[in-house]
Amino acid sequence: MLACSTYHRDVAHASLFIQNTSVTVCSIVLMLVFSYKQRIEQIWDGWLTVVCYTVVIVLADVANLASTALTIAIQRDWIVVITGYNRGHLAGMNATMRRIDQVTNILAPLAVGQVMTLASNVVGCGFILGWNLFSLIVEFFFLSRVYRIVPALSVKPPTAEGDQTHLERTEGRSPQGEGNVAQPHPLPEENSNSSVHRKEITNLPLCFQRFRWLMSTCKDGWRAYYRQPVFLAGMGLAFLYTTVLGFDCITTGYAYTQGISGSLLSVLMGVSAITGLMGTVMFTKLRKTYGLVNTGIISSCLHLGCLLLCVCSVFAPGSPMDLSLLMPYFASNSSVEPGETATQKQKHAYPLTGGRNQPLLPDRSSIHWTNNTVLFDNVPSGTAPESYISIILLFLGVITARIGLWSFDLTVTQLLQETISESERGVVNGVQSSMNYLMDLLHFIMVISAPQPEHFGILVIISVLFITTGHSMYFLYAHKAKRKHRLDRIHT
Repeated sequence: MLACSTYHRDVAHASLFIQNTSVTVCSIVLMLVFSYKQRIEQIWDGWLTVVCYTVVIVLADVANLASTALTIAIQRDWIVVITGYNRGHLAGMNATMRRIDQVTNILAPLAVGQVMTLASNVVGCGFILGWNLFSLIVEFFFLSRVYRIVPALSVKPPTAEGDQTHLERTEGRSPQGEGNVAQPHPLPEENSNSSVHRKEITNLPLCFQRFRWLMSTCKDGWRAYYRQPVFLAGMGLAFLYTTVLGFDCITTGYAYTQGISGSLLSVLMGVSAITGLMGTVMFTKLRKTYGLVNTGIISSCLHLGCLLLCVCSVFAPGSPMDLSLLMPYFASNSSVEPGETATQKQKHAYPLTGGRNQPLLPDRSSIHWTNNTVLFDNVPSGTAPESYISIILLFLGVITARIGLWSFDLTVTQLLQETISESERGVVNGVQSSMNYLMDLLHFIMVISAPQPEHFGILVIISVLFITTGHSMYFLYAHKAKRKHRLDRIHT
């Protein structure tokens, strides 16, 4: 859909409407659940509660999809046309929008958390509801105004049909060849065969038709993504999403098990936001001095260098990593006294009262869930580790690495904007977002496979390996791009 109507305002308006409407309905459902929780739990033997939470999850997913579509339409397409395809202006606009996103992502959870803490969950949901209705009107107005101010946004890409013809030729779909213009249309036999094929598809049940269309769309989108010259750089960015080295609920839960208080963690999140803003500033300066491709190389090296501190934290004093948890057979056959066997097993079991060895994702009754943060009600006392060196190195690496991370993210984003044709920009960016989400899903699967704090060190090492692989893909892309640039200069 985005490929055919990238610049059409209906795409942005529809995405905006679906996103805000989904969040609004989600807030209403949560307000009803919080207000009438006891009554709802008594209906259908408690299954109505499950239905309500299912509706909330589905609506949240729909809102996330609409948000992704809006991001692709505005931050990947509109912005390129608004800046007039000027690379310098495009870099500055990308950096500015990323700073706004980072500041918003930090302030929004804090604001909602304060409302819920000072008032109640119902008031917090009402605040979100009112804010979404207000922002829907404001965003709709500004999008319409930008669309009117920039006439180029209303012009369809003139090369859409040409790109499609080029795609068919490069993939071998046209057997006549490029120079054969005497037969621009298929032969009668081919027409009959294609009509029979279409009739067979039409005769299929509707569900199979939709599934076939979905698979065909995914295949065509992946083909368009794969043949882009910036394919390796995009895949490298996707690999960076398979990591536990960020301020999400996983790292937050681990920090609490290591004796980090909520107030200190909030300060660390604020410092992390500042370093992220520094990354956007560094991107604009490096791009002006060394060029876009070299900016990605410098950012990659800075990112990997800072993450080495996280690797060191795994083996530093105070690290809870215990490899014996992954080898129960060898642990059970180790030379210990019979009376100590139960003690050793109990040491690594999930505690019932809380403690240092509690799971990274604690029980629902002990936490408040906000947008991006987990806030504990009853943090167990006596959870201080033997040494804070490990946790200090971990957060020092995570915080400083965000400078290179956001600079690298902006580099790949601008490469995608500059190198992809207008008619394919929506499709390729859609596939890129899908790959990012897929790799992000993989990191949650990693945590499910290794949920205890003693496993976190292994997750850190795996995360660094994925990140290294992603940056290696970018290095390969940069090498090919520079070699092509040198060859072009020789020929000219």
